[in-house]
Amino acid sequence: MAVKHVLSISDLGSETLSQLVDRALEIAAGDMNGRHSLNGRMVGIYFRGTSTRTRTAFTVGAMKLGAATIAYGPNDLQLVTGETVQDTARVLSGFLDVLVIRTNQSIEEMRALAAQNRMSIVNAMSENEHPTQAIADLTTLKEEFGHLDGIHVMYIGEGNNTAAALALATALTPSMRLTLVTPENYGLPKALLTNARELARQNGAHVEEQHSVAELPRGVDAVYATRWQTMGVTKSDPNWLEIFAPYKVTREMMEKVSKPGGTIFMHDLPAVRGGDVTNEVLDGPQSRAFRQAFHKLTSAMSVLEWCRAGN
Repeated sequence: MAVKHVLSISDLGSETLSQLVDRALEIAAGDMNGRHSLNGRMVGIYFRGTSTRTRTAFTVGAMKLGAATIAYGPNDLQLVTGETVQDTARVLSGFLDVLVIRTNQSIEEMRALAAQNRMSIVNAMSENEHPTQAIADLTTLKEEFGHLDGIHVMYIGEGNNTAAALALATALTPSMRLTLVTPENYGLPKALLTNARELARQNGAHVEEQHSVAELPRGVDAVYATRWQTMGVTKSDPNWLEIFAPYKVTREMMEKVSKPGGTIFMHDLPAVRGGDVTNEVLDGPQSRAFRQAFHKLTSAMSVLEWCRAGN
């Protein structure tokens, strides 16, 4: 059986994405049937950048499933001394069953690591996409509303890797809708937005991007914010904070776009309190940000199980 990887949401397809979300919900509800499904397996955790939720989720999730883990920091592998990605993959695939990797670089390196047939590669965030975050996002939404059909999410802020994964996940989910509200010149990369719109068309979903905060959609099911400085990377425009200021999620914004008794607030965390969101919203009754963070664990476990199922 072919080794399975999670590199991009668009690689998974609608059926697999739905299965991963449903399994994460089962795990959240306490269904640990096959809880030692990774018994005897080895999971490598290779993070070149900082992480609180994703790194902990995959480490703890692997252990809960019975696997042993080994962690690599940004300077631990011989990649930094010139060994090729292909040679690194060939060696590690003799030791590991899964390699979970986070990098601020292109997904192409991960695809090169995945070009062997023994070790699963999981994208725990690359420069342009954060696929396991999107699985946690859909899990949070489905747990809250009981379904994803017709769910409308308003994402507000930078068109970063979280937004990219959410756009692709929405596009693969029939009848789901995503409105991205981003500052001008800070939206999704054009090619990715085009791809998401085409996938959405094929699946009966809807993905759109706009830049005006004066014309926000009304009656949305969820408002989703992210940190404006993805991975803490500073923007080149010295006045960027002024550009982003109107995109802060406040109580007034939530009241403006919420539907009666049903809209939730989401955030992939870490949040900059008083920056991308006010304390009043992040800690308020509509917030599901910390439940969403918990689903990083359930989605990580779902992904790890799926990668090694039958192998």
